[in-house]
Amino acid sequence: MPVDSIKGSLREKGVRLTRQRSLLLELIDKSGEHLDAERLFQLAHERDPRLNRVTVYRTLKLLKQGGLVDELDLMHYGGDQHYYETRMKQEHAHVICLRCGKVEEFFGEPLQKLRRQIESHFGFQILLARTEVGGYCSHCRSLRAREMEQAAREAARQAMVEPNGLGARSRSKRPA
Repeated sequence: MPVDSIKGSLREKGVRLTRQRSLLLELIDKSGEHLDAERLFQLAHERDPRLNRVTVYRTLKLLKQGGLVDELDLMHYGGDQHYYETRMKQEHAHVICLRCGKVEEFFGEPLQKLRRQIESHFGFQILLARTEVGGYCSHCRSLRAREMEQAAREAARQAMVEPNGLGARSRSKRPA
């Protein structure tokens, strides 16, 4: 949902759009990343040193209750942190790298098809759908492949040093 539309929704609900609330909305919408409350506070504080954490948390609560932002856990990559994005008109899936935390957004017909299938199969009216997919991005996949190769080489080297997999301690003689 565009920021102008969110601002209009707030006004309709009788919520005063302060300069600080407007700044937070703009940062959530235009940062190009999924921000947690602390990161949002840091970015906002750089632009307005008078802004405090309480304002950030109260504004996030207000925007969530009004259905204007979504709170996401993004596969709990950051532990218990929650991330925020403005509510978008088009559904999308979050694709999260479980190694580096990179988040991509996927838009497309497959999501709409899945929604229709669920509604049809269960006779269910979907009002809200959140899709998260966890895995490894191409960069982290190549890093993992190198690590696996290195581990295999190390295991092979270890096997050559200790034939039959027996270490020095395992070769001790039994008492007769």
